[in-house]
Amino acid sequence: MSAYLRLITSKATSWLVLLATVLGAGALIALSGQEENDAAPPVGLPDSAESVQVQQLQEQFPSADGTSAILVVAAETGTLTDEQLATLGDNSAELAQIADVEFLPPPIVSDDATVAFVVVPLDPITSVSERAERADELRAAASADLAGATVYLTGAEGFEVDLAAVFEGANVTLLGTTVLVVAVLLILTYRSPWLWLVPLAVVGLGDQVAGTIARLVAGAVGVELDASVTGILSVLVFGAATNYALLLIARYRDELRLFEDRREAMRRAVRGTAPAILASGGTVALALATLLFAELSGNRALGLAGAIGIVVAMFFGLVVLPAALVLFSRGLFWPFVPRYGAPDFVAKSPWGRLGRRVSRRPVIVATVGFLALAGFAAGLVGANVGLSQNERFIEKPEAVVGQEVLADAFSAGSTSPAAVIVPSDEAAETLAALLALDGVDSGEVGESTDEWTQLDVTIDADPESAAAFDTIERMRASLDDVGTGQALVGGIDAQALDAANAQERDQAIVIPLILVLVFIVLVILLRALLAPLLLLGAVVASYFSAVGIGWILFQTVFGFPAIDTTVLLFSFLFLVALGIDYSIFLVTRAQEEAERLGIKEGMIRALAATGAVITSAGILLAAVFAVLGVLPLITLTQIGIIVCIGVLIDTLLVRTVIVPAFAFIAGDRFFWPRKPRVTIADAEARGLTAQQMTTVVNPSDGGDAEPELVGAGAPDGGGGGERAS
Repeated sequence: MSAYLRLITSKATSWLVLLATVLGAGALIALSGQEENDAAPPVGLPDSAESVQVQQLQEQFPSADGTSAILVVAAETGTLTDEQLATLGDNSAELAQIADVEFLPPPIVSDDATVAFVVVPLDPITSVSERAERADELRAAASADLAGATVYLTGAEGFEVDLAAVFEGANVTLLGTTVLVVAVLLILTYRSPWLWLVPLAVVGLGDQVAGTIARLVAGAVGVELDASVTGILSVLVFGAATNYALLLIARYRDELRLFEDRREAMRRAVRGTAPAILASGGTVALALATLLFAELSGNRALGLAGAIGIVVAMFFGLVVLPAALVLFSRGLFWPFVPRYGAPDFVAKSPWGRLGRRVSRRPVIVATVGFLALAGFAAGLVGANVGLSQNERFIEKPEAVVGQEVLADAFSAGSTSPAAVIVPSDEAAETLAALLALDGVDSGEVGESTDEWTQLDVTIDADPESAAAFDTIERMRASLDDVGTGQALVGGIDAQALDAANAQERDQAIVIPLILVLVFIVLVILLRALLAPLLLLGAVVASYFSAVGIGWILFQTVFGFPAIDTTVLLFSFLFLVALGIDYSIFLVTRAQEEAERLGIKEGMIRALAATGAVITSAGILLAAVFAVLGVLPLITLTQIGIIVCIGVLIDTLLVRTVIVPAFAFIAGDRFFWPRKPRVTIADAEARGLTAQQMTTVVNPSDGGDAEPELVGAGAPDGGGGGERAS
């Protein structure tokens, strides 16, 4: 470790580390040859899903390579006139030309003549921009000379175009907002006109490197990183790397007070913070890696990209940032320059005073703290999980509005019929059985081959709603007893149901893995069993509290009808993995201080020393995740809100009050089965206060000598004395 510390801090090599990093990052980005993906996230179901099997069989049909758009025409007042319907019929010729077909079927008019729609078959286009241009052409052609009526583009193509529009430029929006938020919070934290520029530049470069490496690795293993994954990746890298920067710079500033040589101070700072950063980053990376065991390809993509991003963030936090900081003198901190020999600020920290108050009544504090968490979690009562297709957008796009207009005039599921694939000789029997089921509105025989026939079945429920899912499940159950039982149910609703079921299976696998891995990391780091159990229990409780508060906000403030199925898993992952970081930062410092002060005074001093930086880091991480709300997609907004709330709970309640209370209650058993070098009884027997119990290290020992306690009146790290930090 000494060689590594000299490499990144010495005058001869620190600038070489920076130069090599910048040149390497530039070459990597320039030679990667990969562009950002602005595509919407795919469903990503495994081949075993029934809806995927239907899609595979549909490839045998003549229209296998096609998609369709639905143009809905609604009268602005009253009913559609004969003239308007005739104009719509005339416009169909232009629509057919755009779709490259000979003709289109005539418009279908509702019974009350207020709404009509035309189905336009289309060839699939992979380019997002070309699809958007074609959508504009279809709208313009359908609206030509059609006064007194409004035209909406909906159906499969309409939803795809609108969803792609949500993610168009998503990375630019997210990155720009994230950079702005981080810059403002760093300025407020350091109150310096230029110190914030160093960590921001380092983190920004790290984000670009992480994104490039993630895309290269994903491409090599055949994983697609859509815009939602790359957006969350930037949030993760900025949040984690900035947290590491805050921790390192705070320790560096503390060491500058004890060492005249800033390079030696940086070596001490890195030595003191590296274990906590490696442990917290390793926890997050391993937790994200558990998503590689998921069924949904989108979950696996996020796990791969996120784990790579966190590893890159640790590298930039422990290698690049120290090398960058030591290039500048102490004046980098101006106007609050840490002077050599200045008094110990920790003794005056308000967080230390709070810790001492908690130590007086730890049982009451812990009880009240958990009652507060339980009260927050009570908000989960009655929570709804699962958003329909029409409910996923904060601001309803055209496709959703068109779908709702169509549902008011026709059957709710008319735009997304279920596709039932049956053996051709069982088509009539199967159709009769389906029409007898509750929730099935109508059905007809569609395309056919010698072996298979497709039945188009209209469900009387909004697409991807709970009622639609119930009908799909009834259809699948009943068809097992019809004919040979080979019938398969697919379509948009069936696909969404399969995705929801796969998400539940992913949760059942990934969540226990996350808990086990986090516990193992904590045991290895702390070399204890009791403390990891207490820390893990506290952070899981904070997760349920965050979801409870989030659900209340979703209902009362945002008006969201439900929590999306992916939100619970991702929120759990981010909160448990990232939330435990703050407890790691605190407890590792407390373990260090307890070696000379005992667990009680060690925890108080650790809280005093880390309180300000952890609070700043938590607020910054919460704000960064809240940035996900800039996109008009409810799923990402919900993840951002829940993680934001959970991080604040972990920072301000769990780490500040509950964890110290646990330590005070457990006493010397907190790090069981390890025995402390200095017990509470030893410290109290000496009659020393936290300020008086300072460690004096002989400068000639390089800081590795056995620490000793000194009595009242000893200097607190000032003058020529140096403290092991």
